[in-house]
Amino acid sequence: MRRPAKVARQLALAHHLQAAIERGLVADQAALARKLELTRARVTQLFDLLMLAADLQEQVLALEAVDGAEPMAERTLRAVAHAG
Repeated sequence: MRRPAKVARQLALAHHLQAAIERGLVADQAALARKLELTRARVTQLFDLLMLAADLQEQVLALEAVDGAEPMAERTLRAVAHAG
């Protein structure tokens, strides 16, 4: 069974959250964290994925998990984002 990879869903969520801030639906990442009942650190981790180059983000968004096997971990991608 194929489905979008977890890391692809997390990157898509990060884009959605960033858009909410840009449209003024929430003031900032701290407000998002409160609204979603996440820690500010977790919201920051999601936003870190947005530091990836655009071409890498496209590839990540296309990743699929096959039979429950995830192609890569979010932590790995965050390390790449910080290295760039």
